[in-house]
Amino acid sequence: MDTFDLALLVLRLGIGLTCAAHGAQKIFGWWGGPGPSAWKRAIERMGFRPVSLFAAISVLAELGGGLFLAAGLFTPMAGAVLIGQSVVIIGHVHWPKGFFNTKGGYEFPLVLAVGAVALTLIEAGAWSVDAAIGFSLNANLRVALVILGILGGLISLAVPRVSAQTSTTQE
Repeated sequence: MDTFDLALLVLRLGIGLTCAAHGAQKIFGWWGGPGPSAWKRAIERMGFRPVSLFAAISVLAELGGGLFLAAGLFTPMAGAVLIGQSVVIIGHVHWPKGFFNTKGGYEFPLVLAVGAVALTLIEAGAWSVDAAIGFSLNANLRVALVILGILGGLISLAVPRVSAQTSTTQE
């Protein structure tokens, strides 16, 4: 154990528990969060269909991905999930508001995404479940997971646009 491993632990806990807290707001209504019913309505207003599926995916990505990242359990996969979720959050909600968080911009979710990318690429460190169970992926697979996370987020971003175009052409 050295300061590098300590830094990875701090980064995992900070990024992972922050993401998990956002997921807990959505599923449990904790800390002023919307809770499941209001979150489903928000997903519907954003145009994601089927609503229950996308509500569940977003909650599981944040809560599950965040907890796995914090624990350092299957860290590259947890990071990829959080990268995909961050792409959706940034692209659908925060991008139109500009960079700075003071106006609801993408500054904060971008920092979480950058942390998730870094942890996906570098692995969890000595103070992690991954290290305890001997789980490790080679560098090429970790890069592929970053790319997969980005692509998954971009594909998810397309859902409301495709749904809107489909409903417009059917009318």
